[in-house]
Amino acid sequence: MARPLCSVFVTIALAISLAWLNPVSAAIIPPLKQPKWAELSPQQREILAPLSGEWDKLESFRRKKWLGIVQRYPALSADEQQRIQRRMKAWADLTPEERKRAREQFKTLQKVPAEQRQTVKQRWQEYQSLPDSEKQRLQQNSKQKSQPKSGSSKTLKTTPAGVPKTPSTVPTPPASSETAVPVVTPGAAPTSGAPAANPVQR
Repeated sequence: MARPLCSVFVTIALAISLAWLNPVSAAIIPPLKQPKWAELSPQQREILAPLSGEWDKLESFRRKKWLGIVQRYPALSADEQQRIQRRMKAWADLTPEERKRAREQFKTLQKVPAEQRQTVKQRWQEYQSLPDSEKQRLQQNSKQKSQPKSGSSKTLKTTPAGVPKTPSTVPTPPASSETAVPVVTPGAAPTSGAPAANPVQR
């Protein structure tokens, strides 16, 4: 009787010591798996149609974000729904590198004080109201200014507040999924006084 009781105590002691040595692994909860494209409802597939080709490749947390948008979608105005569809398509058309850059620019913008973000937003709205011909001219000017001189390489600079500036060689990605917020490219301000901005995903 003493021998089986002793082995039970040893087993319990071993289990406790293993849990004590690695407490993090004992507390890890696997993320909830989000549905694959084929598992979505017809309404969800209709709303998320621009993402159909890459839905199954998205990480679970990104699928969850999109499904949250789908839940709010019916309550949105027709204009808001169209805006979301346009931005979803634009986001789907981005390369992985462009998406990464857009996310980095968004994170950078979040470090900027609220009043400066408001200024950037206002300048972006002014830019959006320009005629297409003027936008194209500004983009051409920006591309010409951003071409590096031979033998030089551009690196990220930091402002006195420690917020990284994006180099003017970063191309302007299309507007993203939910909302676009511009990041003004330092040193690439247009000569006409109109704003120069890069839209970033939220």
